[in-house]
Amino acid sequence: MKLKGCFATMSEAPRRSITLLNASTERSLHMQQQQPGVASLSARPDKRAVSLPQLSAGDKHETSAPQKIGERETGMEEVKPEEQICRGIFEIKKRSCDVVLTRSILQWSPILPETPTEISKEAHQQEEGFVKVDDIFGVKLKRRRFAGQRKGGTLLGITVFICIRRGQKLKDHAIHLGNMSEDHCELWFRKLKEILNGYQNRPKELKVIINPHSHKKEGTQIFDELVAPLFKLADIKTDVTITEYEGHANRILQESELHHFDGVVCVGGDGTASEVAHSLILRAQMDAGTDANSIFTPVRAPLPLGIIPAGSTNVLAYSVHGIKHPVTATLHIVMGHLQPVDVCSFWKQSSILRFGFSSMFGFGGRTLALAEKNRWMPSSQRRVFAVMKSLAALKHEDCELSFIPVQNSQTVTQKSSRLTEYISKPVPYKNSLFLYRKDKRNTVQKKDYKDRQWQTIQGHFLNVSIMSIPCLCSMAPRGLAPMTRLDNGSMELIVVKNTSRADFIKHLKRYNSLKNQFSFPFIETYTVQEIKLRAKTKTDWSDERSEASLNFHSKESSCIATEGTYPWNIDGDLVETESEVHIRVHPQLITLYGENIEEVTEPTVKCTCL
Repeated sequence: MKLKGCFATMSEAPRRSITLLNASTERSLHMQQQQPGVASLSARPDKRAVSLPQLSAGDKHETSAPQKIGERETGMEEVKPEEQICRGIFEIKKRSCDVVLTRSILQWSPILPETPTEISKEAHQQEEGFVKVDDIFGVKLKRRRFAGQRKGGTLLGITVFICIRRGQKLKDHAIHLGNMSEDHCELWFRKLKEILNGYQNRPKELKVIINPHSHKKEGTQIFDELVAPLFKLADIKTDVTITEYEGHANRILQESELHHFDGVVCVGGDGTASEVAHSLILRAQMDAGTDANSIFTPVRAPLPLGIIPAGSTNVLAYSVHGIKHPVTATLHIVMGHLQPVDVCSFWKQSSILRFGFSSMFGFGGRTLALAEKNRWMPSSQRRVFAVMKSLAALKHEDCELSFIPVQNSQTVTQKSSRLTEYISKPVPYKNSLFLYRKDKRNTVQKKDYKDRQWQTIQGHFLNVSIMSIPCLCSMAPRGLAPMTRLDNGSMELIVVKNTSRADFIKHLKRYNSLKNQFSFPFIETYTVQEIKLRAKTKTDWSDERSEASLNFHSKESSCIATEGTYPWNIDGDLVETESEVHIRVHPQLITLYGENIEEVTEPTVKCTCL
């Protein structure tokens, strides 16, 4: 069948395509200069070309109103002829277009007929457009192949894959540039690949760890159907390992050669992400020759970590993506969006227990321990059962909390005015003095330790939370610790003093709303650098375990505490240790693929536990 227009000529005589290209371009430019109503290629008016969502753009922290592909930004520099890398004619949406590629932009403009009408002029202005090169993550040659044909095929043009943004959600979009000339498409393909290979932050090879048992056991399916195709489009090589037992990821990262990888990706829930992050930091200490059995200042993990959410809560993924969306998480990795994150270290005497991002002692630790002992239940039922049973047997812990407050923390400004209500409460320290009154159960004192001023609280506490990240999730849209940030170099200490069960439930329900969950007289919050927690309760967790075993001995798992230990919830993992734990914060100790998120914008998921 005979093809029409310039495509037929290009397919029949590839060598003549360049001559026709130049002649057509010169004729188009000559007509545009003669007609004052039509703008030239280098000085086009601000018009929209295609009705598509906003681009992710190079600036990943952009918060302006959605912008459509082809909408020219105010103040954008016009394309200069000497900046052009490639220029040619392609078919875009069944229209022949003059396409120009520079280091920063790919733009197109429909070619006008020799005698344009007013309608054709208006259509020309509406259909011209551009995309930023920073938003391109892949380019492929498009070919027509028969069923079962793997190589060769009729060339149809090239396809450019871009990342577009809709709020906090990232999506991939394809732009097809039709041209049947092999030489012409190969030139454009090669030039685009050279530009994409020049982005240093974008990974070329990744180590992937998949937990096939996370939540609904869909980790492998999520990777195969949603993640792997995007990695393939971006030409990212992967080495995939599916974990087979608890601690398998840690063993892999400790024993494998990682120097040729650009990053590590884990597919799973918070437990998997925390284990991989802990293992990456430990591997960095091992490579640096650090003695893990003594108190040390850890070195930064050299490889960034990407988290593909496949769990039930996904606190870490929400905190760096703002949404539970595997495609968004994958595109953050593909585009090389890097976010430094603070990490806590947990110590028992002089031995490291764990690196993590958040922890809970008291109610949070007991609830997780109950859930772990009843893993024979479905996950949703197990969580509800553990919360309800912990509330029914609500008890306080007699603790001593010593901490070093962040200097001048009362003058720290928050990045978002949305958090103003959370900082309206007076800071509990000012000029090294406490502003809160003493009572019979809670006493406050100061002491010096190595020229740093430690402050101590003693009393009965229902729950103690220590978090270095906001801990966003769908059930806590503003986070469990909304006053901290991913990289501000501090921890939030949230202390819930002994109170009635009804008041404590009111506090828990506030997490699921937009109200301030800390505006209760029995809650105190502190911004700190270092914490020591020592439990003084005589009755320990083993007593409660013995009582529970009378009712659940037939189905109870072997996950039980030994005598004299206390359960901690560290990043959703149960850690049982002795009475005193030392916690330190390490600014920007690890890098995650993502960005700093202030608040979850997804519809709030109501908790069914309360």
